[in-house]
Amino acid sequence: MAKIELKHISKKFKDETVIEDLNLTIKDGSFTVLVGPSGCGKSTTLRMVAGLERQSAGEIWIDDKCVNDTAPGLRDVAMVFQNYALYPTMTVRGNIEFGLKNRGVPKSEREKLIMDISEIVGLAPHLNKKPQHLSGGQRQRVALARAMVKKPKVFILDEPLSNLDAKLRNQMRTELIQLHKRLGTTFVYVTHDQVEAMSMGDEIVVMNKGVIQQADSPMKLYHDPANLFTAEFIGTPAMNMINGSDVRGLDILTAASIGYVGFRPEQALLNASADIEGYVLEGEILTRESLGAEHIYQIKSRTGIFFVKAFLSPLETAEHVKVTVPHDHLYYFGLSGERLRDIQVSTRSLVAAGGI
Repeated sequence: MAKIELKHISKKFKDETVIEDLNLTIKDGSFTVLVGPSGCGKSTTLRMVAGLERQSAGEIWIDDKCVNDTAPGLRDVAMVFQNYALYPTMTVRGNIEFGLKNRGVPKSEREKLIMDISEIVGLAPHLNKKPQHLSGGQRQRVALARAMVKKPKVFILDEPLSNLDAKLRNQMRTELIQLHKRLGTTFVYVTHDQVEAMSMGDEIVVMNKGVIQQADSPMKLYHDPANLFTAEFIGTPAMNMINGSDVRGLDILTAASIGYVGFRPEQALLNASADIEGYVLEGEILTRESLGAEHIYQIKSRTGIFFVKAFLSPLETAEHVKVTVPHDHLYYFGLSGERLRDIQVSTRSLVAAGGI
């Protein structure tokens, strides 16, 4: 296991700055997920940790050692790629064994390692098959096994499940979580899928345009986002945002600094009783999406289109609804996207400007 520290890391490609003054500590033995939209710098960050890219400035520390000038093969890091990078002419056994041969590991020790790892990842019956005769999930397990036999201090996984279908992705997510618990090694995982991030990571690093927006536990990110970007990126459907100028009932001085008022779709109440205080809108249901236990409504109001997620019996015939969001579930953001706290309201309920 190993702690990873990135200190004032910057990365430029010609005149384009991809990462700027990034500081991050990845805890020893953690399952840390880097998540963000395409092009946010998450894969570049991983490649710098692995030594496949050299940072333009800053220091990378692994296990309390600066590895700036350490070759990739000497960093004690194993990387699993999106495309698996298997040797098509070799069997499963040959793919797993290849790195061990290059390191001069004795044959008897190689055999023991291969059998032990194959049992862990469920490949024992397939050791004599070639990659073209394996399913996508089995190929992914070969890539994992090849990394595991090195017994590295750090596993780096760059969108390893993106080529799999939805059902297999769900299965492999569970297997990776169990694998991490069994090995106890530091895992650093990159994805653009926030569902993967929330379900797998014990710490999530949200990135945008080469800058860390927030690094926290999944529930902290969800319930206590630090800024507008994190609030809108984490959650399905995304947090609803209402322009601050469209909300009436805020203190005059406070309202001047508010850019947006947000609320989670599942925290809104449909046709709630009049004694519940909160932000009140009325709107027309545009679409209904039933997903078994939950129902998602797309609603059009004076302030724009927003979503509500409900877990009660679906509203099958209603066209117009009143939506109430209790004060405790409202989020306020400044004009630059920063989170505002301790906002006071001057009326019993906030309402959409122009009436409801």
